[in-house]
Amino acid sequence: MTPVVEKIGTAVDDWVAAHHSQLVTTRRHLHAHPELAFAEFETTAFLEQRLRANGLAPRRLATGTGLVCEVGSGDPVVVLRADIDALPLADLKDVPYASTRDGLCHACGHDVHTTVLLGVLIALSTLDGLPGTVRAVFQPAEETLPGGASEVVASGVLDGASRAFALHCDPSVPAGKIGLRTGAITAACDRLDVTLTGPGGHTARPQLTVDLVDALGRLITDLPALLSRQVDPRSGMSLVWGAVNAGIAANAIPQRGHLRGTVRVLDRDAWKDAEDLLRSLVERVAATTGAEVDVDYVRGVPPVVNDPRAVALLRAAALETVGSDHVVLSPQSMGGEDFGWFADVMPIALARLGTHGGGAPLDLHRGTFDVDERAIGVGVRLMARTAMHALEADAAPARTGRPAPGDTSARRAVDERREPQDELHRPDRG
Repeated sequence: MTPVVEKIGTAVDDWVAAHHSQLVTTRRHLHAHPELAFAEFETTAFLEQRLRANGLAPRRLATGTGLVCEVGSGDPVVVLRADIDALPLADLKDVPYASTRDGLCHACGHDVHTTVLLGVLIALSTLDGLPGTVRAVFQPAEETLPGGASEVVASGVLDGASRAFALHCDPSVPAGKIGLRTGAITAACDRLDVTLTGPGGHTARPQLTVDLVDALGRLITDLPALLSRQVDPRSGMSLVWGAVNAGIAANAIPQRGHLRGTVRVLDRDAWKDAEDLLRSLVERVAATTGAEVDVDYVRGVPPVVNDPRAVALLRAAALETVGSDHVVLSPQSMGGEDFGWFADVMPIALARLGTHGGGAPLDLHRGTFDVDERAIGVGVRLMARTAMHALEADAAPARTGRPAPGDTSARRAVDERREPQDELHRPDRG
């Protein structure tokens, strides 16, 4: 840890200790006032007011909701991102800060993510001597497909930055702990809708028509099995059906049937080819039944693949924030997270913020979800330190002497020189 990182980290620690109650109040306000994707107008206005009150100059995103705001000056530029939208779920908690809006709830922790990033900006704005610029993106519409992050990337908001970091609440990890993982940490998630049609008929004479229910059954069972033999098992691709509909009467073969499911994959290259592969497999299976088939494939979000060097920077910050005993390996999740779009233009890393405060885990995307609010301060301290480590690591000209945290360039150079001659380092060996 350099003197600059240590000084700023200690100052942020002090700021968090002095402002814990304000952070909790902010999170509870956001939790009580959830808004859906691209409708986060009150949330955006609230954040804008808080940032301006602290001498900062936030700018609205081109999407109409969400903000970008910078603290510090000059190069390098590091991005921190939080998502601000809520879910169309009823809040089932009996707490003073329960949602005030029927059918809407912050059931994925976005209120925590937003509070953490707001705290980082305000804390850093009180300090001098930042070694570059921290660019905060309060992103709308994470809970939609293909996700608001794709529009952030397309708008150029990330231009000029060297890398981006985010965190996500994890109710399976105790508050005070941080989960990290190199490589894929979340999966791509696409939606597959299949419609089958036929002439219909009587169940007494299925040989005279196209039995759509039987055809749907073949797709339900055959398609996932075929998929497992068409892609590398290491890609983690899976198809799971979530809905099937056909017919009404027990003795009538219907004329139309529907299947809906999700395709998830951990490998980005495999994800790029997933649509063509699934369309081909659906058509092949349907052809054996005689049914007419229509496929609607909606590409969703890419996998979040954590860059090794960015994770090393996160790890350095996490060790300083919570200590080695509280930094854990985060398992891969087959859930989707649109932060993966940021990897189109820069290295990224997503950390897991432990939020479990005891008792039965409160899972994400449920109306009962809540957090141990002590995690908020941990998140502020982690992300502020991560930004400082990244700014110092990415500063130009490169420093001589001991490498910065996460600087693996020397080791990569050695590996690249050795790998062509070293059979043991070939990745395809069994």
